[in-house]
Amino acid sequence: MAVGTGHQKLKKELSLFGVYAIATGTTLSAGFFLLPGLAAAEAGPAVVLCYLIAAALLVPAMFSIVELATAMPRAGGAYYFLDRSLGPLAGTIGGFGTWLALVLKSAFALVGMGAYLALYFPEAPFQIIAVGLALFFGALNLLGSKKTGTFQIFLVVVLLAILTWFIAHGTTAINFDNFSGFFDKGSASILSASGLVFISYVGVTNIASVSEEVKNPERNLPLGIFLALGTAVLVYALGVSVMIGVLGDENLAGSLTPVADVAESFASKWGKALVTVAALLAFAAVANAGIMSASRYPMAMSRDHILPKIFSTVGKRGTPTVSIFVTVAAILFFLLVLDPTRIAKLASAFQLVMFALLCLAVIVMRESKIESYDPGFHSPFYPWMQILGIFGPMVIIAEMGWLSIVFSAGLIIVGIAWFRYYARNRVAREGAIYHVFDRLGQRRFDDLDRELRGIMQEKGLREEDPFDELIVRSITMDAEVGSSFQEIAQRASLLLSKRLPCEAQTLLDGFMQGTRTGATPVTGGIALPHLRMPGIDSAQLILVRSESGIRISTGDVFGQVHSSELTHAIFFLVSPDEDPRQHLRILAELAGQVSKDSFIDDWLKASGEQQLKEILLRNDRFASIYVQANSKAAPMIGRPLRELNIPEGCLVAIIHRGGSTIVPRGGTVIQEQDRLTIIGSPSGISQVNELYHDDSTSS
Repeated sequence: MAVGTGHQKLKKELSLFGVYAIATGTTLSAGFFLLPGLAAAEAGPAVVLCYLIAAALLVPAMFSIVELATAMPRAGGAYYFLDRSLGPLAGTIGGFGTWLALVLKSAFALVGMGAYLALYFPEAPFQIIAVGLALFFGALNLLGSKKTGTFQIFLVVVLLAILTWFIAHGTTAINFDNFSGFFDKGSASILSASGLVFISYVGVTNIASVSEEVKNPERNLPLGIFLALGTAVLVYALGVSVMIGVLGDENLAGSLTPVADVAESFASKWGKALVTVAALLAFAAVANAGIMSASRYPMAMSRDHILPKIFSTVGKRGTPTVSIFVTVAAILFFLLVLDPTRIAKLASAFQLVMFALLCLAVIVMRESKIESYDPGFHSPFYPWMQILGIFGPMVIIAEMGWLSIVFSAGLIIVGIAWFRYYARNRVAREGAIYHVFDRLGQRRFDDLDRELRGIMQEKGLREEDPFDELIVRSITMDAEVGSSFQEIAQRASLLLSKRLPCEAQTLLDGFMQGTRTGATPVTGGIALPHLRMPGIDSAQLILVRSESGIRISTGDVFGQVHSSELTHAIFFLVSPDEDPRQHLRILAELAGQVSKDSFIDDWLKASGEQQLKEILLRNDRFASIYVQANSKAAPMIGRPLRELNIPEGCLVAIIHRGGSTIVPRGGTVIQEQDRLTIIGSPSGISQVNELYHDDSTSS
């Protein structure tokens, strides 16, 4: 049985604007251009309130999804989060259901394009046109997420420009008498219509399904999603108010082209034509991004052996080719066989179920107390936000009617049947819920902790993590030939005890215990003994080099099997007990730095303490400047550090002079032949290199 840890990775090509464009593009489509007329028939003028209620229902799920996505940026979105939190059965249900909802939403968008095209070409074969568009967007997705995202940005920029015009000009034509009898349809109709239009917003969070392809996901995912939701709420609230205010709910009710009808009433035929262009762009955006998001679900489920392996195939352009083909085929099926306009409420119902489960997933992940669960964004008002997100959707589903309940129950039954008869014997994995059980005296699933640590290593450090400062402050030592690991650990513990309020024996016992139990990572000739200690203020590090090598047997906290290797580098890390996640991030970054192919050769060839430390510093976070006459650094000679032109956010951390290392002070005078190690932000280091780095003289 497999746990599904090895797979082909997708390229990280989506920027913040790409995230925003995909989330916004999948939101401002049918919800704005098609559903207001259908919802107005049910709720009357209160349709404006329906959109606000639907947005409020999304907030707990949005916060929960962003937290999960920044902790686990993996393809598959809701499937992956539910699988790793509630277990593979819940993941299977969520994967099938969310994929189907996205497919229906994409088919629904293509039908919407047909409705607006019919305004000008009533005899055109719209079903054939919709099929052709589905094939076009499928081909575009095969070219890669970067090209898909670029196309999406173009669509969204033009769309928002036209919608801004529509709202601005439509506001001047509002008749406020059209809002009379606001609540005449009753609360039940308002809640039911809120469920209908809820699907308008789900695109905001579906971006999580492509989180593996987002650059810097801890920043770009939350910011992109929050900006997209803010844009959607503003456009829906103002835009639907314009529709009701201009035409009134009776004239709007039942229309499949409400925006065009309203634009024609205050801007004649050219206004109608302009918003028709906007509608076509909106539907194109949701179909394009819908295929992109939906195709990641079969791929993610295949990675975990819930679907056949073929679905995880990644093509030359870094896209899940088979999953895209299957997703497009499903869209074509619904276009040719069904009427997706009748399924909008059903798709909304199942999305509500999924959002409730995702709120539960956050509770499970937090209460599991897995230290490697390390989200870059934490949902506010925990756990009350999540509790509201669990029970709120259930009220709406109940008001949507028995068909919505039966549809959602049917999808759950299909997921259970598939897992039982196909997937159960192919997976050896459980969710974080078993860590909650562990706290109650039952079993836990440690492979999840290893997987999350691997994700932490991929995500890298946060700005507040003092990794470079830790390297600069570290103590270096060379091991004598024939030294044992215990002898090296004794020396390291003694040195650390002089910097920390800890006894050397306590530190030694901790390092040796970690080695005996397999908690010390050893791989590729490097060992990383590590501890967390209470009562210390900052992390400390000892760097040990052994040219002859030291034999050490242990396991690998990042998922490797127990092994016995000859090690040439041993890094003893001690961190404050109060911040276990920062400890793991620093440990992961060390593991990432030493995993480079040239590390051991560079480590053994380094001429001294400064070079040893520079090997571990991040390339974009430090500069090595060799001070010589007739070089860019020549103006430094004879000047104290405090008078140097060092960019803000950078500092001279080490000075190598005449075979020794100097701890720099403000009054330290720079001499010719000095070698300076400067650390700082990427932008600051870039300025340092422009000012002082000279390829012909630096070493």
